[in-house]
This record gives sequence, structure tokens and C-alpha cells, in this order.
Amino acid sequence: MSSRAFLLVERNFTVYRRAWLIIASGFFEPVFYLLSIGVGLGALLGEVADDGRTMEYTSFVAPGLLAASAMNGVMTDVTSNIFWRLRYSKVYEAMLATPIGVADVALGEILVALMRGVLYAAGFLVVMLAMGLVHSWWAVLALPAATLIAFAFAAVGLAATTFMRHSEDARLVQLALLPLFLFSTTFYPLSEYAPELQILVEVTPLYHGIELLRALTTGTVGAGLLGHVAYLAAMSAIALPVATRRLDRRLRI
Repeated sequence: MSSRAFLLVERNFTVYRRAWLIIASGFFEPVFYLLSIGVGLGALLGEVADDGRTMEYTSFVAPGLLAASAMNGVMTDVTSNIFWRLRYSKVYEAMLATPIGVADVALGEILVALMRGVLYAAGFLVVMLAMGLVHSWWAVLALPAATLIAFAFAAVGLAATTFMRHSEDARLVQLALLPLFLFSTTFYPLSEYAPELQILVEVTPLYHGIELLRALTTGTVGAGLLGHVAYLAAMSAIALPVATRRLDRRLRI
């Protein structure tokens, strides 16, 4: 990465120092879900069977919420915040008058969002450890896996933002994220869905992130995990160039 991209990172952190409480508050949402649904509902459901493995419901839900933490942590930064800078504050036009280029802007913004997503994921992973919801040493790879999830969604989110024309379009992104959060095996095993819906769920990105983290935190690791990694890596590789080209086009309008 160009060192110029880190100048944008430094600029954003200077701004965010005044909004640290708002940023920190995003960490608590998945924790509240874990306590209310995972622990509360888990006491009623007991164990759940998923792909031939049986585990406590709380242990099943926690990795899904970990993946959601990584996803949600980056999406606000790369959608609403970047759209505001593109459409209203005109920050990027000033940056491009310096040696900073469009690729530096794209990578810098993704890096800032990635740091936020990883921060949320790391905090949630600590909560899982404290609650005894990590059952394998493979979990040492959970944070790198969450980083991959965050990067993939950051790249896609930035690309989507370049297509936005009005602030109301950000609501469409949230509308897309909600079913991903609810139905990507976050709360229910894939086997509970109808066969047609199973196919639909299996092509969604959060599903691959959740299954990757669930396997690592429960120790059910197999060759199939490489497919989840490949999906998320391909998602990043496709979305990042699109985001850079679209951002360049938007800034030239």
C-alpha cells in the first residue's frame, strides 16, 4: 500500500478522536444480541444440531455475531460516511489537489473501515473467550478470518457507495444487510431452511464468513473452509478495482 494512503488514515483518526464514544457504541450491539438471544433463548433451546455436530445454542450463535460485528463495523464507514464526503463536504477534491491519488483514497478509506471492523471483532472475541464460547485452539485464526470478512465487505460497501446519488440510498444498503444478518445461519442452522432457500443462503457472503468462524471457534475444521476463504478473497479482489474505478469517475464529475 502506498504510504500516501496512511495520510488519509491519519486524517480520519484525527477527526474520529472527537467521536470515539459513537464508534465504541457499535461494539455493544452484537454483545446485547448474544446476551438476549444467545444466552436467553439458548437456556430454552439447549443444544442445536448443525451439519452433524451438536453444540450449545450460545456457542452456535456467537460466531455468527462475531462475523456480523466485522461486517457492521466497516459498513457505516464505507457507506454513509464516505457518501457524505463525496457529495457534501468535498474532502476528496482537496486531497486530490495533493500527491494523494484516487487509489490512495480508496485504500485509505478501506483501511480505516477495516480497523473499525477488526476492533469490533476483537472485542467480541474477547467476550466469547470470557463466556467460555471458544472451544478450539483453531480460534487463534478467528481474528484473521474476521479481518478477511471485514475487508471483503469494506470493498463491496465502497463500490456500492460510488453508485449512490442521494443520502436515502444508504438505507438500501442497510435493507440489504438486515436479511444477511438474520438469515445467513446466524441464528438457525442451514438444515432448517427449505432446499431452495439453502441454495440462496449459500451464495451470500456473510454465510461464508459465519461458517468459517464457526468452524474455527468450535474446532470442526476441514478442507471445506478453503472454499469460504476463496469466496471472500474473490469478493475482495473483484470489488476493490470496481470501487477504485467508480470512485475515480465520481470525483471527475
